[in-house]
Amino acid sequence: MKRLEGVSRETEEALEAYEALIREWNPRINLVSPRDLPALRARHIEDCLQLPPLLPAEGPAADLGSGGGLPGIVIALLRAAPLHLVESDRRKAAFLLEATRRLNLPHVTVHPARIEAVQLPPLAAVAARALAPLPELLNYAHRLLAPGGVAVFPKGRNVDAELTEAARHWFMRVERFPSRAAPDSVLLRLSEIRPAGA
Repeated sequence: MKRLEGVSRETEEALEAYEALIREWNPRINLVSPRDLPALRARHIEDCLQLPPLLPAEGPAADLGSGGGLPGIVIALLRAAPLHLVESDRRKAAFLLEATRRLNLPHVTVHPARIEAVQLPPLAAVAARALAPLPELLNYAHRLLAPGGVAVFPKGRNVDAELTEAARHWFMRVERFPSRAAPDSVLLRLSEIRPAGA
């Protein structure tokens, strides 16, 4: 298995343990599509490794709709600040609890709740991957972020259409970063999020 660039040996071993845990649980819960399992590292883990450098190093963050912990668990392995994983599916939340226990991530809190209902401290950052269209994500981010907070959302080939739609209702500062994992994808880092006209 090829080494991951810019990742310590300790983090590499933790990522391998996390990958093994996904493979162990996936037949029961379907954390990722079975067709993605052969390329789990390239398709999911390496993709998620792009997010931590775009997040502030300090302050609490959240992964919304965390599912199997992609990107939340990956972020937690590279970022020591408090992290909240929000996942309404109880079985997936149980997997997240087991992953945080096995990987020794005491700074991670799992919330088995809907995003609309969860109560979190004001956040320095939110992330979400393959969860919802951008206007819906901005609504979550605006409610949860502290002043000066950022949202990081990987988006695919429809990113321009989503940004155009979002701009009808939201003001935001947009930074775009090309994805190393998927040529037709980008990472959006959004700040100064507020309703249009506010």
